[in-house]
Amino acid sequence: MARRGALGADDQGGFDRPRKRSRPRTKERPTYDGAPTARVVTVDRGRYRCLLANDVVVTATKARVIGRKGVIVGDVVTLDGDTSGQEGTLARIVEVAERRTILRRSADDSDTFERPIVANADQLMIVTALADPEPRMGMIDRILVAAFDAKVSPILCLTKADLASPDALMAAYSPLDVPIITTRPGSDLTPVHDILTRHTTVLVGHSGVGKSTLVNALVPGINRAVAEVSDLTGKGRHTSTSALAIPLPQGGWIVDTPGVRSFGISHVQTSSIVAAFGDLTEFAAQCPRGCHHETGAVGCALDDAVADGRLDPSRLASFRRMERAFT
Repeated sequence: MARRGALGADDQGGFDRPRKRSRPRTKERPTYDGAPTARVVTVDRGRYRCLLANDVVVTATKARVIGRKGVIVGDVVTLDGDTSGQEGTLARIVEVAERRTILRRSADDSDTFERPIVANADQLMIVTALADPEPRMGMIDRILVAAFDAKVSPILCLTKADLASPDALMAAYSPLDVPIITTRPGSDLTPVHDILTRHTTVLVGHSGVGKSTLVNALVPGINRAVAEVSDLTGKGRHTSTSALAIPLPQGGWIVDTPGVRSFGISHVQTSSIVAAFGDLTEFAAQCPRGCHHETGAVGCALDDAVADGRLDPSRLASFRRMERAFT
């Protein structure tokens, strides 16, 4: 009996807890050298359509390694997984290249949340109709402010020149040294092509100004949806529902964005506007501390520069109109 008890004790000790067989964690992360890169051309509910260098369009998701970093139209990304582009396949975005520029807006000025719109653009074309709907200088000014802040070169495109004269708007914005082009139905678009070639240009504008019509004329076959201006409200209906990056036949890209009815710039600092007016910077540095450079500001050196002929008064007027966009 004692022998059995000893054996029982031995048997009991032989049943050990199972050992963990998982491999030790490593701090080394996989490298994606040689993995293909692509440009994000549109985003829809967590799916990213990416264009490879061979013109294959790949649908991808964001890999966990990206973390909370957002991926937006215009981003240059590295892809892993199935990049064949065949129906039903899905790749993963594993890296996002450093952005050269980023254009942002907020929903309105009470909204402090910045919404990135497009990455890596170097031009912003503000599309506004001369009539139907009527031009809104306040909207133009606010978009200009956002362009200056993002260090993206602005362009003003005046559509529907068959309905109204562009002279007033051209006179208002010519002191800014912003390129201004006009279009009308059936007009020669060579000047537009010339200014877009070899650039990545974001098209932004109020709903109904003819932005999608312009895109369809620039890129035949793209077939962006077009709608008329509402007779009831005089405002355009939203036809583009998401930003879309489109390669141009002659080289370069345009990014068609949904029509906007407001353009918040709560994320922009006034100093960005001063910096955009290089000829004002020297004089603004001589202003009293805390000077906002508005009309009637006590001791504002900008007024002194106009008074003694060192500064063009039309430039100061344009600058102050940009500043009023903040109020």
